[in-house]
Amino acid sequence: KESSSMRSRELDLFRKVLLAKRRLLMGDVSTLEKAALQNSRQDASGDLSKMPLDMADIGSDSYEQEFNLGLMETEQATLGEIEEALERIEKKKFGKCVSCGGPIPKARLKVKPHAKYCIECKRREEKGLL
Repeated sequence: KESSSMRSRELDLFRKVLLAKRRLLMGDVSTLEKAALQNSRQDASGDLSKMPLDMADIGSDSYEQEFNLGLMETEQATLGEIEEALERIEKKKFGKCVSCGGPIPKARLKVKPHAKYCIECKRREEKGLL
């Protein structure tokens, strides 16, 4: 009985961590989306007062926009992984590798609570073998 109660407490802790990460990322994505929308509106409106006049500034603005878009994509992918992890908690499958069904070490989950693969399967996935 003690181990199942401990398991339940651990799951609650992971759920809280995942929900907090989700809230944080949703705020980050929202901020990045607003910044991208603001930049595109300025470009579309023809507002030259905020347009860079130097080619280096134009390149810098372009790089910053691409960088922000890359961050948004990464954060949205992480949000998807967090949602999947929350689903695994609900389905009582959290902490088990989605590939081999083996346990995911708690140390790994503490670092990356949305991990869906054990270390060995993650290595195989990175090599394209999964």
